[in-house]
Amino acid sequence: MTQKDFWLNSKVAVIGGGSFGTVLADLVARNCREVRLYVRSEEQARQINATRSNADYLPMLELKPNIAAMSDLERVFDGGVSAVIWALPSSVCRAQARRMAPLFKGDEVLLHATKGIEQGTLKRISEILREELPCPRIGVISGPNLAEEIARGDPAATVVASVFDEVVGAGEALLANDRFRIYRVNDVIGVEWAGTLKNILAIASGALDALQYGWNARAMLITRGLAEIVRFGAAMGAEKETFLSLAGVGDLLATCSSPLSRNYRVGFRLAKGETLEKVLADLGTTAEGVGTVKSVWDFASRRGIAMPITEAVDLLIENKATMAEIVQRLMSRPGQS
Repeated sequence: MTQKDFWLNSKVAVIGGGSFGTVLADLVARNCREVRLYVRSEEQARQINATRSNADYLPMLELKPNIAAMSDLERVFDGGVSAVIWALPSSVCRAQARRMAPLFKGDEVLLHATKGIEQGTLKRISEILREELPCPRIGVISGPNLAEEIARGDPAATVVASVFDEVVGAGEALLANDRFRIYRVNDVIGVEWAGTLKNILAIASGALDALQYGWNARAMLITRGLAEIVRFGAAMGAEKETFLSLAGVGDLLATCSSPLSRNYRVGFRLAKGETLEKVLADLGTTAEGVGTVKSVWDFASRRGIAMPITEAVDLLIENKATMAEIVQRLMSRPGQS
């Protein structure tokens, strides 16, 4: 049996019924026998199964018939699954992994699609999953992947990264189709930090757009922001070249340029004078950059890693300065090469 045949006959669990989890379930459903989509409530599971759509997140996407939404974790893992795709927010990652650990056999391929870190510890999601779950074969899915565009069938691509070639191969077999390309990478550290740090810059980009600045300002933000995240990533053990891949500059361009990005929308509304509490309540879903920026800036400042844009976003989120004041502060910094 070929690897492709194996996965075509497999059962896959997708943990997390948000927008990206729903899109991943739909992508995987084309390449396996059965997808079990774990959602938080029985009401949501029934709605998805009855209507074949996730009305809370992506009502326009008609889900394939081999996707079954479930709110009972024991049902999700009943009889075993060959792969698990993890699409939960970073803030609940450790607690949920600890809760689900007894349900894993340990031979599952585990791919996560969470672009965030554990606040305080700065641990990457793969590190948390490795600590809490019995699965040694772990990988990450990351790239310029705005869920609504993928749901429409727009051409897109992502990176699947792992130190295990069979995990990368599994990700490619499960996710690839004629509208969604997969690129293989081994630098897990770089891919995870690229996906995490770009959320901070997306907040900054939304804030700049709220002030109606043009393409010069956006280009300055993206290029200088990329320099920041490369410095930080290298200090954390990442390969610098990874930040020039789809997982790095590719994701950065998408999330800094599109109002579909949750972090972009947060920055836009904060710069307009709205409170963070109001913005997050209206958003109805997680904007990972909000929780990330404080931990990253605190660490960078202690280690002497220059990250002026990250510091600026921290000031904005903490409501310590207006966006106009923050821009003036950045523009007044000594010249850099």
